[in-house]
Amino acid sequence: MKLCRYGPPGQEVPAAIDTQDVVRDLSSVCDDITPHTLSPDELDRLRGIDLSTLPALEPGGRFGVPVNGIPKFIGIGLNYRDHAEEAGMEIPSEPVIFMKTPTSLCGASDDIVQPPHSTKLDYEVELGVVIGSKASHVSEDRALDYVAGYCIVNDVSERAFQFQSPSWDKGKGCDTFGPTGPWLVTADEMADPQQLAMWLDVNGERRQTSNTRNMIFTVQHLVAYCSRYMTLMPGDVIATGTPAGVALGMQSADPWLKVGDCVSLSIAGLGIQSQQVVAWQRPAG
Repeated sequence: MKLCRYGPPGQEVPAAIDTQDVVRDLSSVCDDITPHTLSPDELDRLRGIDLSTLPALEPGGRFGVPVNGIPKFIGIGLNYRDHAEEAGMEIPSEPVIFMKTPTSLCGASDDIVQPPHSTKLDYEVELGVVIGSKASHVSEDRALDYVAGYCIVNDVSERAFQFQSPSWDKGKGCDTFGPTGPWLVTADEMADPQQLAMWLDVNGERRQTSNTRNMIFTVQHLVAYCSRYMTLMPGDVIATGTPAGVALGMQSADPWLKVGDCVSLSIAGLGIQSQQVVAWQRPAG
């Protein structure tokens, strides 16, 4: 299934994409797409519903974050050899973990807000892994059993903030720095998460092209590894790293994202994201 949350911010309704790419309203069968929805039993229940019997929603609407109430947003750094090399960093011998904040989460086509004092705003197309069952100290050979599905994540980064201290979190966790979606594809429809083509454009210029087969650490390794150090809960998202082509690795004079830029990105089978960079504005009041 392709599950999503559809509508204006704060007014999203649970929905699914049918085989004709029509967005179907799930409101009559579930209140929202939440961590509970991702349990194996609940996903089986939803798979048994004939989507053609449910109301179609108007096309061209907004896709929100596909899961409401994501408990943890986990990032993996330097998980593609060519990206580590372009960044001038050592190839990691084990996964590099950082955390992105809940307020970094936003919809797949929501604006990226450039923070005040930001000078090195960057982009990263990444495969997002969404956990469906509580996982603690799981074995690698069973790790994929705990995955509910997959989605696209743009791990937006402010490099000037990121490298001000040994911890990367403040350069990764600004508001809107985690566009996620547009939908979640359940694991049963993803034959092999290590064979997915991916790309990212800035203003129509191709910046990143790769495939998840180029990961240093596979999805199942990352799920098992993370579960050794924290209990993974239903709804947790692991952003699995990005390939080469980020602004950080470019040799041009000024490769960073600017206000007005458009970022588009895609992973095979998981849809397309498109964001515009806008300037931060002080909230009213």
